[in-house]
Amino acid sequence: MFGLTHSDNDAIDLLKSDHEEVDQMFKTYESGKDEMKAAEKRRLALDICQALTVHATIEEEIFYPTIRKRSKEIQELVEEAAVEHQTLKDIIGRLEEAPASDPLYDAGVKVLSEYVKHHVKEEENELFPKVRSTDLDLEALGKRMLERKAELDPESARPLSNEAYAEAVAS
Repeated sequence: MFGLTHSDNDAIDLLKSDHEEVDQMFKTYESGKDEMKAAEKRRLALDICQALTVHATIEEEIFYPTIRKRSKEIQELVEEAAVEHQTLKDIIGRLEEAPASDPLYDAGVKVLSEYVKHHVKEEENELFPKVRSTDLDLEALGKRMLERKAELDPESARPLSNEAYAEAVAS
């Protein structure tokens, strides 16, 4: 109302929402991995991988190129994030190929989770505040990102709340 809130299409808020959604998915995996059947674990891990892949794609195709030239600090953070994305993609690729019965499968999901948490912390604590302080139209940028997200994965165009995700996984 007085410039303190952001719209539904704010680019940074959209990315933070994705972060929260994936964090909830990791928590669901971690808390249920010992009781889940291999097929359930694999399905959830693949859902995590898909969400991360879509998220990384919209960052790499739209968000990062748009913000990169705003300042030298932002450019350096984007370059670091791009390297982190490559490592995440490598772990995702291994999880997508491995059977859930692999003795290291849970460890792979855990390492992915920890790596994502590190990446999210840097984005949310370092990069996003710097981007928010620019004159960039985050509403227009967010709209472009939402459109691309819908193209990549129509079901993920609007992220579920944590409660809705937990219910969807439980059913």
